[in-house]
Amino acid sequence: MTITEETSAPGRNPEHAPRLALAELVPDVYRAMARFGAVAGQGLEPALVELVKIRASQLNHCAFCLDMHTKDALAQGESVERIVQLSAWEESAHFYSPREVAALALTEAVTVLTDGFVPDDVWERAAGQFDETELAQLVAAITAINAWNRFAVSTRMVPGHYRPQRR
Repeated sequence: MTITEETSAPGRNPEHAPRLALAELVPDVYRAMARFGAVAGQGLEPALVELVKIRASQLNHCAFCLDMHTKDALAQGESVERIVQLSAWEESAHFYSPREVAALALTEAVTVLTDGFVPDDVWERAAGQFDETELAQLVAAITAINAWNRFAVSTRMVPGHYRPQRR
């Protein structure tokens, strides 16, 4: 779908119209990001990686990535209940494993960086659940989705058109 087709959709507000087609304008950057995104998080449970992607996208207000990753999570068998509770995961921690809770806490710390660093207690919690290679993959997955969120939000990628691939 082109930017013109997305912009002309009925009921679409002009302030929510796409700004530019990143993949078309800088295809090498887009391909590099796609490759990074594909390898970041390898070795981790796919459900955990999708939860990380959804939570970071919530924090970054990225509707495009929320659309994509909630659909992917549902297609992989994730429950609606766990996806719905994700925005309040600290109050709903019983829906998630200790490993998922540690990953979500690290996702928030890396995504928000309000104090300019990841707190030691958050890091230690994650390090207690993941070996060093897994922890490195988790940091890579969090970094990748944050980069995708920034591309999507700044260029106003339009949600609602994504269809998950059959696995």
